[in-house]
Amino acid sequence: QVQLVESGGGLVQAGGSLRLSCAASGRTFSSYVVGWFRQAPGKEREFVCAISRTGLTTSYRDSVKGRFTISRDNAKNTVYLQMNNLKPEDTAVYYCAADLTTVLLSTALMYDYWGQGTQVTVSS
Repeated sequence: QVQLVESGGGLVQAGGSLRLSCAASGRTFSSYVVGWFRQAPGKEREFVCAISRTGLTTSYRDSVKGRFTISRDNAKNTVYLQMNNLKPEDTAVYYCAADLTTVLLSTALMYDYWGQGTQVTVSS
């Protein structure tokens, strides 16, 4: 099992940046694919990006490509989401999720482990 804790959310103006962190417990973190999802009020949870176990492969939703970067440091059991040029439509609770798989999953239901979420608010 793995436990996930997100941090780094906050309030930022449009065009600004934030870096989210997802810290994991457990000694086998490098065995997990990790994804970031977000959920805005009244909307379904949506896929943002995912990273392979080694960090060599990533996947992004189209609306964040070129603005967001996912990375991981397996020695620190942490996955990061660097978010640049933030837009008001990026406002949401951001969740990290993990699964013992080799596939970059983009469906929330496929992930077994979830953090509690961190709020990101982008003002116009």
